[in-house]
Amino acid sequence: MRPVTFGLNISLDGYCDHMTLNPGEELYDYFTSMMDDVDLYFFGRVMYQLMFPYWSDIAKDQSGTAGENRFAERFTAIDRVVVSRTLESVQGNTRIVRGNPAAELLKLKQQPGKKIAVDSVSMLPELITAGLIDEFNLVVHPVMTGQGRRLLDAGSLHEQLNLQLTDTIVLKSGAVALHYRKQ
Repeated sequence: MRPVTFGLNISLDGYCDHMTLNPGEELYDYFTSMMDDVDLYFFGRVMYQLMFPYWSDIAKDQSGTAGENRFAERFTAIDRVVVSRTLESVQGNTRIVRGNPAAELLKLKQQPGKKIAVDSVSMLPELITAGLIDEFNLVVHPVMTGQGRRLLDAGSLHEQLNLQLTDTIVLKSGAVALHYRKQ
């Protein structure tokens, strides 16, 4: 089966609001290198709409920094599935799935290919409960925001998920990239 990985930037106090974090060339390079092993992204509607058309415009216009441009080119080249009941259209190599994210991800996981990257906080508890997430890549930024979306809401998991730390990278910005695997 294909491995499924979840990756996200997060503040030290557990919030996932991308507007409060300060990326940088090193962070873009880190996430770009992670995409070498990924051939499918699995999004929720909100994250998809945050990412597109923003990154596809940067890839097309080369309007970002060198790191942003490399990230945008690689990111937009990867096939995508977006789970949404309301989204009417998507762009490029994206298809819409209307229901049951866990069943759809299980089907995709059973197909041949590289890793599937999940990029959706809203579906995370359901996908963890279904046993579908194999790896977690969290980049913890040295900032406390005190507001925003939490990685997991209280009571959203039915049982504890134990993980094994497999890699740690300290970035020059002070952010720490943590790679965990399910035990």
